[in-house]
Amino acid sequence: MLNSEQTEALRRALRDRERVLRAEIRDGLLRSDEEHYADLAGAVADVGDGAVAHLLADIEIAAVDRDVQELREIEQALVRLSDDAFGVCPDCDTAIDYRRLEAEPWALRCVDCQTRHERGFAHTRTPSL
Repeated sequence: MLNSEQTEALRRALRDRERVLRAEIRDGLLRSDEEHYADLAGAVADVGDGAVAHLLADIEIAAVDRDVQELREIEQALVRLSDDAFGVCPDCDTAIDYRRLEAEPWALRCVDCQTRHERGFAHTRTPSL
């Protein structure tokens, strides 16, 4: 189990990352509103320029989506942090190595269980064009 010093260090790391992500999400949304990629795509005569404009819009949306997902994981970790079970892998019921939590404080599983989870469950097919 984690001692109080470790718990507080993880809480600070989670809060710091939460602040950074909120700022990145806000900035990304403001940028996408200001840049009007769709207007740019419609104003260009070259098909390649239009494709680049659409690609830029997609990249911006993907970045915001990634940040929102990470923010959700951090919020869930902050809730778990107040629980005595924080830092215990729900799959194998063993303690998650503190070095892993230092690197990724929102980690839900130990390395072995996370690896199994990613191989078996985490890869969902995304539609392609």
